Amino acid sequence: MTTQTDRVDHELIQAATHIAATRCQGDNHTMAAAARAQDGRIVTAVNAYHFTGGPCAELVVIGAAAAQGAYDLDTIVAVGDRDRGVVPPCGRCRQVLLDYFPTLKVIIGASDSLRTVSITDLLPESYIWADHQLDAEQSAPISTS
Repeated sequence: MTTQTDRVDHELIQAATHIAATRCQGDNHTMAAAARAQDGRIVTAVNAYHFTGGPCAELVVIGAAAAQGAYDLDTIVAVGDRDRGVVPPCGRCRQVLLDYFPTLKVIIGASDSLRTVSITDLLPESYIWADHQLDAEQSAPISTS
């Protein structure tokens, strides 16, 4: 069952929309993302498209946030260039966002139906990479003799 958060962070959407309108030019940068850190700061970024699979704006914003010392992101939104509005994260981004920030909120929906949902709602019954890492650290090495 999907749980929905009532509050939509319109300031975050405006920040991503501004970056998409002013920094996304041409085919290399077509998406912008904005994330709010738990301390209230807003971090923005754009994607780095490349035919070999460049990173999405949501992934770039994770690195930009870390470079600014913001390691606990609370909410994220992605906005497309050319007035495409809010765009939900792709499957790869959903998995990475969940792995980094399991309590993250994501703004999705068309302009007339914007809503904030938990990242776990966007990727239910998911594999949690961090859980695997904890299991691996706790396991004793397998003897080969």
